[in-house]
Amino acid sequence: MYKYPTNLSNKFRYGLATARALVITVIALLLLSPLIKTVSYQPQKPLVLIAQDNSSSITKFNPAGIKLKQVVSDLDKLKQTLGDKYDVREFHFDKTLQQGLSPNFNGRQTDLSAALHQLNEQYVNQNIGAVILATDGLYNQGADPQYEARNLKASIYTIALGDTTIRRDLLISNINYNKTALLGNDFEVEVQAEAYLSAGETMLLNITEDGRSVLSKSIPIDANNWRKTIPLKLSADKKGLHKFTFNLALVKNEVSVQNNTENIYIDVLDARQKILLVYNSPHPDIAALKQSIENNRNYELKTIEVSDLFKVKLGDYNLLVLHQVQLSNNLALQKYISAGTTPVWYMAGAQTNILDFDLQQKLIKITGTRPDVQEAFAQPQTDFGSFTLSDSTLNKLKQLPPLLAPFGSYTAGSTSTVLFKQKIGNIPTQYPLWAFEDNQGRRKATLAGEGLWRWQLSEYQQYGNHNALNELLSQSIQYLTANTNRQRFRVYTAKNVFDESEHVIINAELYNEALVLTNTPDVKLDLKDQKGKSYSYQFSRTGQSYQLDAGVLAPGEYTYTSATQIGKEKLSASGQLNVTSIDLEDRQSTANHQLLRNLTKQSGAQMLPPADIAKLPGLIRQNENIKTLVNEDKHYSELIDIKWVFVLILALLSTEWFLRKREGEV
Repeated sequence: MYKYPTNLSNKFRYGLATARALVITVIALLLLSPLIKTVSYQPQKPLVLIAQDNSSSITKFNPAGIKLKQVVSDLDKLKQTLGDKYDVREFHFDKTLQQGLSPNFNGRQTDLSAALHQLNEQYVNQNIGAVILATDGLYNQGADPQYEARNLKASIYTIALGDTTIRRDLLISNINYNKTALLGNDFEVEVQAEAYLSAGETMLLNITEDGRSVLSKSIPIDANNWRKTIPLKLSADKKGLHKFTFNLALVKNEVSVQNNTENIYIDVLDARQKILLVYNSPHPDIAALKQSIENNRNYELKTIEVSDLFKVKLGDYNLLVLHQVQLSNNLALQKYISAGTTPVWYMAGAQTNILDFDLQQKLIKITGTRPDVQEAFAQPQTDFGSFTLSDSTLNKLKQLPPLLAPFGSYTAGSTSTVLFKQKIGNIPTQYPLWAFEDNQGRRKATLAGEGLWRWQLSEYQQYGNHNALNELLSQSIQYLTANTNRQRFRVYTAKNVFDESEHVIINAELYNEALVLTNTPDVKLDLKDQKGKSYSYQFSRTGQSYQLDAGVLAPGEYTYTSATQIGKEKLSASGQLNVTSIDLEDRQSTANHQLLRNLTKQSGAQMLPPADIAKLPGLIRQNENIKTLVNEDKHYSELIDIKWVFVLILALLSTEWFLRKREGEV
């Protein structure tokens, strides 16, 4: 365009030719889709997490000269002292971890392991430089914190609170007992007693039942650091819930009297439900079922292999549990179930013959194409109303591992009520997993999966107990074994004894004349404490039953009376419950600074007294493991996405056109 003679001067010709060549070059370059790499750097300041023990043992056994409010103030000043180079976060803990520091020291329980776990979980994959733990080292809930501390990839500095001085004290550290006993039988109780600086004294143990003295025992103390397990035998001579009080007589100059008394509650029953668990072959589910069922003294369990079934009399049992049993190969058992009215619980798994399973029960039908299993998570159903599980149990069950169910398609029978449906992977399905049936007064259940032992282990690993599985199995068996002549109106608590920090949950069931659950009428409840003060409540409807959350109640004994009306018939029920105070913080008076030394040693940090809190910033700055991390962020973008390239092309073309137009070349 500019090679041949024009009216433009050479300066314009070369300038415009260069501009056009540059535009063409850039456009041609864009055809190659080049990538532009940009690198940015983001500094991540080290986290310093301060966790202060807020339990009441800190104040009750605080040594002279230590001002706890000053300790809290000194911890709070660390944020300013460490400056902008560190990200300081503050917490306090007792049973749970909470935001901020607290000068109250009023926690009734201490779970040090849970506090460390929550810190690690909350700041996972972040730059945790140091954890400052201000505590006396005493804990009465949860596991050993040394195990949880290993998961924290950070230096743990400890502030040693409390007093390590051993003082003169007698205490009941624990009582081992079964919560139920059979009427007319003796039952054993083990009292674990301790005494410090009391050599030569005699420990006098008094036991009362509902205020009536039943036993006294004298035990000589022969050492200043003395521990002993005292076995006792008591009698269950009256039906109902009984309060047993264990008390140690005081000795002179004893530091604490609260830990001398302990209360337990024993439910004396006059009958047991007999359960026969028949299994095809040994399986870990058998042990899990046995442990959970026998945890409830209402039930007497016998396990037997199907080949040995001739050794027992089936008519002696109130419930048959069939674990992967092929009934077509056991005609006597099949005939007994078909002709009888005994409740039956069918369980399927990897060893189940699906064709036989479908023939023997109508609750869950499985259409399978191959002898395989699939993982199925339990998905609780909100419309299930045959019985009520607590919210905490339902939440736990959702988190437990999957069961192994036979591979295939599932449908629920027309008379089935489904407790759990299957969630396969992350996909909820309509396949039933656990179903119940009440057909003309005879109740049945079907569980289409194996792996209850996984639930048992997982729950203990996550929560330190088997409460959810025990409640699930207890409620299931209670529903199956309920007599057809049962009370039409029943009010009951999930347990007889509640801690003062727990919500008191009361359940109710109402049956119409056809013995079908209904919750149409309103149900009211009057709760009365020991002083005669009454509280009135109304039940909420849940599923086909009722449930009442009475909230947190003061420690003491309560009686309740509930009433409703169905048609013209008035029904009532009554019962009692107990709320116990939590005195765990009074049981240990000597701080455990050895635990704090172990925590600091395994993390490469130090333990400091409260007076040296001001030294912590210097120690943290000198720690080479606590440093700012720089995250490199690489980003690739196409050249065509960069707006200034478009602006450049447009500007060059516009400039060229304007100059040519001005010079008369357009």
